[in-house]
This record gives sequence, structure tokens and C-alpha cells, in this order.
Amino acid sequence: MKKGFLKVFLVFALMTGLSVPNAIQAEAATPTIKVHFIDVGQGDAIYIKAPSGEDILIDAGNKGKGKTVVNYLKKMKVKDIEIMIASHSDADNIGGLPEVMNSIKVKSLYAPQNSNTTAAYKNFVNTAKKKKLTIKNAKAGVKLPIKGVTAQFVGPVKTYGKTDRNNWSAVLHVTYKKNTFLFTGDAQTKAENDMIKAKKKLRADVLKVSTQGSKTATSKAFVNVVKPKYAIISVGKNGYGHPTSQTVNTLTKAKAKVYRTDRNKTVVVTGNGSSYSIGR
Repeated sequence: MKKGFLKVFLVFALMTGLSVPNAIQAEAATPTIKVHFIDVGQGDAIYIKAPSGEDILIDAGNKGKGKTVVNYLKKMKVKDIEIMIASHSDADNIGGLPEVMNSIKVKSLYAPQNSNTTAAYKNFVNTAKKKKLTIKNAKAGVKLPIKGVTAQFVGPVKTYGKTDRNNWSAVLHVTYKKNTFLFTGDAQTKAENDMIKAKKKLRADVLKVSTQGSKTATSKAFVNVVKPKYAIISVGKNGYGHPTSQTVNTLTKAKAKVYRTDRNKTVVVTGNGSSYSIGR
């Protein structure tokens, strides 16, 4: 039942005393968390609609893909972004974020505070300054203010070298009742092992697979700790062999159902607090 019609029906029922079926009452009363893995080709862009209405964006693909993300968000009737997260300084993650900041009001901004100075990162920082946005530190232990949801960074847990951009990734764990999600950025095996050793909360039903499914991440040890039911690989046409058969095999052997944006296009995971539905 479409939401617009559902609202009209419920108002009519209240006015006339009409009996409302329990299934319809449950549909109207149950808030959901929706996670949109937006197809931006070889890169990441994740839009989260929290149960209480907050809009969260993690990354926006390469420069030029920001327009794709903006158009998608406007289609979803997003008027402002409560929380924007730049997972790390690689261009295929934050390249499109300045375009988003220039088009949609951003209320708060998070990114790992490393000393990396890629051109994409400089553009991101300069745009944030123009918009008078303070970049808050995305590191293990930092919690996000989202009503009805527990959202906390579980990585990075350590500092890494200046050129070790991927391991600096902000890794976010989100819990809504019994729904659990893990957004890994491009964290590599080293960062995965560091999070495991630090005993961070990694168990999640829905895993955003790191680095477009590269063999340098999503280790067997990490997957065994996360125990995902669903694995989403944000990937496009590339010359790297992504996603690698090694990574896909690791996930399928762990009985995770794999979705790929190069095949499935934008993937939308909806959680009602106890179960999930996956569509477009």
C-alpha cells in the first residue's frame, strides 16, 4: 500500500470509525531504516534515511558523480543532510562530496583527521570552509546523534602512514533494534585486524564491502567476525578485476547473499527493526 494512500485511508478511518486491519496498522506504525547504496560506478555513495527522519550521506563517488548523488537525493525529497561522512581521502569516495555540499545544505560533517593531502581531499576541505562547516573527527568511539539508532565509529582505531589512505577509513556501525549495518569505507586487512584486536562491535547483518571487493580487504577472519547475511559491493567498470573472485568466494562461503551495483544497480536495504527487504 502506498504511503500517501495509507495516510488518507487512516484519516478517513479515524473520522468515520471504520475498522482498520491489524496489518495496515502495523505498516503505518512501524518506522524503518532505509540504506541506499547508490550506483556511482567505481566508487562509494551511501544514503541512509533514519527511522526518525534524519538524512545521512557517506561518500559521493568520484568528482562528477556528485551530480548523480544530488539528483538521487532530490528524487528522495532530501532537503538537507543532517550528517555527512567522508570515509577517507580517496577521490572515488569524496570526489563528489563538494558537489553535494554546494547543492544541499549540510548540518554536520565528519572525516578522519589524517595528514593526507590528495587533490580531492583539498577540494573537500576548501568547500567545507566555504560552507563554514567544521570537520569533526571520525574515529573509533565517536557516536553520531541519530534518534532511535545507535551509530558509532569503530574505526580507525590507530594512526597510519600518510600514504596509507585506505586504512584511515572511518568505519561506521549502525544498529536499529535488531537491524545491524557495517560501513567499512576502504579499510584494508590491517585495519580490519586492528578493529578485531580492539574488540570493536563488528557483527552486522548488512556489510558494505570494502574497496569494491578488492582482495586486499574483506579477509576471512573479518568476515567470520562480522557474519553478514547480506554483502553489498559498490563497483563499476574497472581494470582492477573488482570484485575479485577471492572476496566473492569468502562472502558466499560465509553464506552472505552478495549484491553488486554494477549488476543490480542502486541497492536499497530496508530494515523494520527485525527483518530486511532488499530492492531498488
